[in-house]
Amino acid sequence: MQNTFRRFVRYFFSGTLFIVPLVATVYFIFVSFVWLDSLLSLPYPGLGVLLILIGITAFGYLTTNFAFKTAGMWLDQVINKIPLVKLIYSALKDLLGAFVGDKKKFNRPVLVRINKDNNLFQLGFITQPDLNDLGLNDMVVVYFPHSYAFSGFHYFVSKENVQPLNVSGPQAMKFIVSGGVSGFREQT
Repeated sequence: MQNTFRRFVRYFFSGTLFIVPLVATVYFIFVSFVWLDSLLSLPYPGLGVLLILIGITAFGYLTTNFAFKTAGMWLDQVINKIPLVKLIYSALKDLLGAFVGDKKKFNRPVLVRINKDNNLFQLGFITQPDLNDLGLNDMVVVYFPHSYAFSGFHYFVSKENVQPLNVSGPQAMKFIVSGGVSGFREQT
């Protein structure tokens, strides 16, 4: 009887490990779609999301056009002259550019020695490899994301304590965000 109960509990937790991430992902996508739809309050569900996706794609197409690039650069210059707006706009633009676009920043995962005495290391990403302008020739800036959060710390680290890793940026980010649970192997 006790073996049957243990097997039942094991099956339950195995099912939970499969179902919970799946349901949470579907729920997040559903809530996001409902929220986006509510912004436009159109009569058909999903039409708002479709219009937003088409609008963003069209805007992306236009930004590759030379005339629009010139207008975009002009708008960037205007926005960057407004003190508080410049701070928010440029920070968000740089953050998004770090994940997508031509200037991806989280593509150089490294292992950093945090404590020499205890041989303690932390995984991070080099975001600024050259600090010569600051007179810090032997240092780099490393960003350390937090697990299960959209935050992290960045530190100026001596190059001697930084070891490049032979894994992709997305694999390293997944490893960090999952608290080390996901591992480095690609799941198929």
